[in-house]
Formats: sequence, structure tokens, C-alpha cells
Amino acid sequence: MKIHYLQHVPFEDLGMMAPVLMTGGHQLTNTQFFKSCTLPSINDFDCLIVMGGPMGVNDESSFPWLHEEKKLIEQAVRHKKNILGICLGAQLIAQVMGADVHKNKYREIGWFDIETDRAINDTVLAGVFPQQARVFHWHGDTFDIPKGAVHIAKSEACLNQGFIFDDHIIGFQFHLESTQQTVENLVLNCKDEIDGSKYVQSETEILSMESNFSHINNIMHGVLDSLIQ
Repeated sequence: MKIHYLQHVPFEDLGMMAPVLMTGGHQLTNTQFFKSCTLPSINDFDCLIVMGGPMGVNDESSFPWLHEEKKLIEQAVRHKKNILGICLGAQLIAQVMGADVHKNKYREIGWFDIETDRAINDTVLAGVFPQQARVFHWHGDTFDIPKGAVHIAKSEACLNQGFIFDDHIIGFQFHLESTQQTVENLVLNCKDEIDGSKYVQSETEILSMESNFSHINNIMHGVLDSLIQ
């Protein structure tokens, strides 16, 4: 499968997905907006992955490429491409699909449990998620669930943690692709957001959870198996 991914900042890359996809024989291409704004034709890929970033979906004045990125995502939705969005990526997909993206009541940073919605048992994600999972979060915004999409999960801090639409568009507010290195990179580049609020763990807490990575990465393996054939 031809997979194109959109990367917004150097420190939020594919994480564990890169070796998994390459080992699976997929063709990987990318647009790294911090280097170039060149986007592919809609016919150049079968699957689009949209990564996270510290900017917001409406920050076009600071990041003008967001406008063109949204146009590509809209095309991918219209052409029924397989799409996976993570954090900012999920927010962009939700907005393109007509849902509202807004500030969450709480900033959520660190390792917190999500509770999965039984509705995903009627989707390609059936059996991928346990009923409860401790996953990695780093966000201040959230999205409403797009019309026609299935709600995936919630946490104490955030009601809408993910959605799946027509078994080929998936958005996660949380990070299943994270590795120890990618989390260290986030802490290094965004530590000003570690503000001690209710659902923000300390740097020490965030970086001391090495045993959690195999669990979330195993879930992401299941997601990729379900979405990318």
C-alpha cells in the first residue's frame, strides 16, 4: 500500500509505526511542513496518516500551510482513502468532516486511562482495544464526533478520545505510536505545557512509565492491521 504521512514538527514523527509499516512492505512518503509544503496528488497514495503538533487547527495565520493541508484531507475523505489522524491530525480530520474543534475543559498530558465504547465492536476495531487502557496523552484541545462516526473512547479529562467513520477513517486524541524517545522529545520541546494542573503529570511521572509502551504499541499494531491491508 502507498502511505503518505503529514508531519507538522520534527519531534512528532511516526514513532513505532515507521518500522512496522516498512517491515510490512508498504511504500512510505511524507510531507514535513517544517521543511517543505509540497503535497501529493490524491492519486499518489492509498492511505493518509496525519500526525500531531503543538499548533491548533485554526492557526493558519501562523502556519499558512494548514489551509492546503485541510484541502488534501478533504480530498482524501471525499475519495474514500484510508485515513488515520493522531491528536492534531484527528482534530484536523474532525474539522474537515464538519465537527467542532475547541479547547478541552482540561489539559491532558501524561498516562491516563481511556474507557472504550462498546459501539466499536461493530467496526473494524472490534477486538483491538481492551475495555480500559492506559495510554499516552498530550493535548489541550478536543473535537466533537463527526456526523455518522462512531465514538471510540473517553477519559476522565476528555469525553471524545477518538472516532471511526465507515471503517476507513480513524482519529485518536491520544498517542498509541509513542516510544520512549518520542515522549522524551515531546517533554524537551513542550515542557512549558507541563503546568501541574489536574490532568497534567510531572516530567518525572511521564518519563518513568517505560513499561507502558509495549501495551500501547500492541494496540497500534492492531489498529494498523485493521486499517492498512
